[in-house]
Amino acid sequence: MSENLELVVITGMSGAGKTVAIQSFEDMGYFCIDNMPPSLVPKFWELIKESGKVTKIALVVDLRSRSFFEEIQSMLSNIENTSFINTRVLFLDASDSELVSRYKETRRAHPLAMDGLVTEGIRKERAILEDLKTKASIVINTTNLTPRQLRERINEEFRSSYETGFRIQILSFGFKYGLPIDADIVMDVRFLPNPHYVSELRPQTGMDQPVYEYVMSFKETEAFYQQFLGLLQTIMPGYVNEGKSSLTIAIGCTGGQHRSVALSERIGKALKEEYKVNITHRDKDKRKETVNRS
Repeated sequence: MSENLELVVITGMSGAGKTVAIQSFEDMGYFCIDNMPPSLVPKFWELIKESGKVTKIALVVDLRSRSFFEEIQSMLSNIENTSFINTRVLFLDASDSELVSRYKETRRAHPLAMDGLVTEGIRKERAILEDLKTKASIVINTTNLTPRQLRERINEEFRSSYETGFRIQILSFGFKYGLPIDADIVMDVRFLPNPHYVSELRPQTGMDQPVYEYVMSFKETEAFYQQFLGLLQTIMPGYVNEGKSSLTIAIGCTGGQHRSVALSERIGKALKEEYKVNITHRDKDKRKETVNRS
């Protein structure tokens, strides 16, 4: 083959989002296979080598029994010893309570609890997959992710698969809506003056210039910004040297609408001078959505 084959193995907890994941890879131009038995994989590789036309493959492997899991482990070991395949394992996870909720919503039976409780099936599956999860290249917890957000996260991780380089995700959020479960660094900026109490600024967000200027006008904001940015610039080379491919920095205020948004934009812009940075505002429009629904 003229170039190495890129393989993404998609696995994880049943109900954690593998269907959404495989659809995302299809959209990115991957040749996708859903639930191929591991025992058929060697023959598949031979066909791929002979064709020479497929360079990116996403393969979903689903857990149905302990023996099936052992086949998966054997398959991954064989792939690791194959020089022409670059492999990454994507593990999708979610909290037990969220998985139970999803099963109740779809009225599906858990593959390891056909005649029993969903919670028991989840417990068995989590124990069986524990070792595989530790070996995964990327773990995404989908507990608080919508299908759209999961697609965006997968795109961020895989859309430039041949492109090397450290990536930073800056995420603003509101503490009232919960902590981001996938954050590596969390910073609380609720100590800064709140634009919420300025009537003309309340309906706006940190993306709007009046709010941004208000947040940045205070000396404590400038002191925080300089020190936090300095800290990030100090520790980033260490993450790079340790081989970490991405880092998620979450900046939170009360509602995720004003202060966290403004600071995320400024810090993200500064870090873009040296790194690849993506900025996301998780809760920026939550208040507006709540008002519209009411």
